Amino acid sequence: MNNMRLWEKGIQTEQKIDQFTVGNDRELDLVIAKYDVQASIAHAKMLGKIGVLTNEEVQQLVDGLDAIADDIDKGRFIIEDDFEDVHSKIEYELTKTLGDAGKKIHTARSRNDQVLVAMHLYLKEELSEIKARTKQLFDLLLELAEKHKDVLLPGYTHLQVAMPSSFGLWFSAYAESLIDDLYFINAAHKVADQNPLGSAAGYGSSFPIDRSFTTKELEFDTLKYNVVAAQMSRGKVEKSMAFGLASIAATLSKLAMDVCLYMSQNFNFVSFPEELTTGSSIMPHKKNPDVFELIRGKCNKLQAVPNQLTMMTVNLPSGYHRDLQLVKEVIVPAIQDLKACLEMAHFALKDIQVNETILEDPKYDHLFSVDTLNELVVQGMPFREAYQQMAKQIDEGNFQPKKDIGHTHKGSLGNLCLEDIRSKLLKIF
Repeated sequence: MNNMRLWEKGIQTEQKIDQFTVGNDRELDLVIAKYDVQASIAHAKMLGKIGVLTNEEVQQLVDGLDAIADDIDKGRFIIEDDFEDVHSKIEYELTKTLGDAGKKIHTARSRNDQVLVAMHLYLKEELSEIKARTKQLFDLLLELAEKHKDVLLPGYTHLQVAMPSSFGLWFSAYAESLIDDLYFINAAHKVADQNPLGSAAGYGSSFPIDRSFTTKELEFDTLKYNVVAAQMSRGKVEKSMAFGLASIAATLSKLAMDVCLYMSQNFNFVSFPEELTTGSSIMPHKKNPDVFELIRGKCNKLQAVPNQLTMMTVNLPSGYHRDLQLVKEVIVPAIQDLKACLEMAHFALKDIQVNETILEDPKYDHLFSVDTLNELVVQGMPFREAYQQMAKQIDEGNFQPKKDIGHTHKGSLGNLCLEDIRSKLLKIF
């Protein structure tokens, strides 16, 4: 084989250096392989448009790249150890099939250029996928909120019994929180939706390339005009996405923690079919919330990803540096982990079972102290005086709760505003 490294000068690289600098990049590159092909097709067409390639060469390259794309789609494409990365493997395959036409695909671009545009395309698609999976979970949470809106649930502050809540409030709270997370996802998508192709090694090219053509061909919303700014987007676009991932992860982690607490026999608020729980090797009575514990753990890891990427790039000046190769090994697994967490949260929550008799336990009577106090205020008693009277009744054990509560303001347990929450979400799609 030859041309295994795009920068090869004919001098053998020390094997240890090769192993250290390549690392696990080949495996990660399989993820972006199809996007490198897409960008290469657009680049070949552009080279034809400006007269650097003949129409015949363009067609040969497009056909050859389409064949590689088919291999990628069918799982037949591999990057052997002889190749440094996906870009060198694709160029090798084109050259093997097409000869000199294959060698021309690298005209007017750099490997940095290829990684940049492939990552932008990859992140754009993954952001759209995450957005769709988040909406699927959102829809389920609103459905559960509507289904269980009349089932009361203890609300807690400081992990102390506080005020009445409901399953309607609980489920829809997490649904609306996901909207905030999607604002970050939309912002990351806007950052990714800028075409960096044509920046070459970060300083442009002396070829009269048509960057507007590739922007339209690759369906980017706009162009990253300044070539240095385009190169500086490497690491930055991944970090932008990481903040979106971390925001969703924070919501999922909190939800998972609630579920773990509520499944405990001490709470007994929710349960799941046995097939969605796991047992113990020695305790036959156990039904463990392993799925939600792992969602919690994975999502807590994900919340560290923005900081990881920040620390990798915090002291880098403008221009390309090999450090930037390492961002892939952080962001790619993070994307896969979040998608799995979203999928598993939806899979389990669709079968959640709620306890409809929670508040029959007298230990929850104090939940109604505020509503009972407010009734005295409505009848004309000053709030501070009513508060002191209620506190005295509780201390003396004479408190009689008023359980026929009526919360009517927007966003309360008697007025969930589910359709308003749904409308808010639809505005960002």
